[in-house]
Amino acid sequence: MATIKDIAQKASVSAATVSRILNQDDTLSVTAQTRERVLKIAQELNYTKHLKVTAERHLSIGIFQWYSVFQELEDPYYQSIRVGIEKYCADHDIHVVRTFHSDTNYPNTLKELDGLICIGKFNKAQIVSFQNLNSNTIFIDMKTSKIHCNTIVLDFHAAVIEALEYLYKLGHRKIAYLGGKEILPDNSIYFEERKDTFIRYCQEHSIEYEPYLYEESFTAESGYEMTKKLIAHGNLPTAIFAASDPIAIGAMRALYEAGYKIPEDISIVGFDDINVASFSNPPLTTVHAPTEFMGEYAAHYVKLQANDNDLKYQTPIRLTLPCDLIVRNSCCPPKAE
Repeated sequence: MATIKDIAQKASVSAATVSRILNQDDTLSVTAQTRERVLKIAQELNYTKHLKVTAERHLSIGIFQWYSVFQELEDPYYQSIRVGIEKYCADHDIHVVRTFHSDTNYPNTLKELDGLICIGKFNKAQIVSFQNLNSNTIFIDMKTSKIHCNTIVLDFHAAVIEALEYLYKLGHRKIAYLGGKEILPDNSIYFEERKDTFIRYCQEHSIEYEPYLYEESFTAESGYEMTKKLIAHGNLPTAIFAASDPIAIGAMRALYEAGYKIPEDISIVGFDDINVASFSNPPLTTVHAPTEFMGEYAAHYVKLQANDNDLKYQTPIRLTLPCDLIVRNSCCPPKAE
């Protein structure tokens, strides 16, 4: 690999002069011919590393969202991820190209960008398609069985266990699960780790859960409807684990309408820690998901990859971020039977 000294020797100038020319130092007093000769020799010697580093350019990063704008309003989980990306890009002067699954021309829109961030769930064919579109691609909130693409995910397994252990220690032995299904474009159902962990934990700790297992979507309306079914079924559980805060908030409304008090009659734990969770009545105990940071880190990773091609061996990475249980006022020990 060519060095500054190689260029200096061939151009018959000092290494310092070469460095200042490559750094586009306008205060350097050299002739236009000398400047042009140095740049031409650097190009002939394939000296690209320092040219790339020193000549700062504005990056362009694409965002592909599998949620629509309207879905974002119903479930702010993915909106928070997008906000994290856009805040980071704004702070680092990175141009953002935003597209949705509903945009039929998105492959052309996302061409020739410095990186691509895909938010949501995608099947194998889509993953390959995005990687072919841009080798500097990272997927957010999509855990694959094998690490064959760059991903950032949350540690759902540990988070659910922490929430259930909290309820278990309070004395709850009848716990409902209210969750949502995520359908991929090929009509397959995405594996829901929160539900799987919930079932395993309940089975291992002799918690009654089977009559209280409901899945629809991750919205407040869905939480409301699932809880109405739960109430109509009779024999309520002593606690509810909701796989999203909107589901939990919808569930709380249904319980209040039916005359139940939270947490005196039934405890409830949410997931996400959206802004309104601390303002619900009572304030919602929930799992804090660092969604905005997921977006920030994804943008940071893509920026690093776009500016640094020095690694000879490229391998996919999976970054798993921890979640924390935020205890507020929506849980208490169950009533004595």
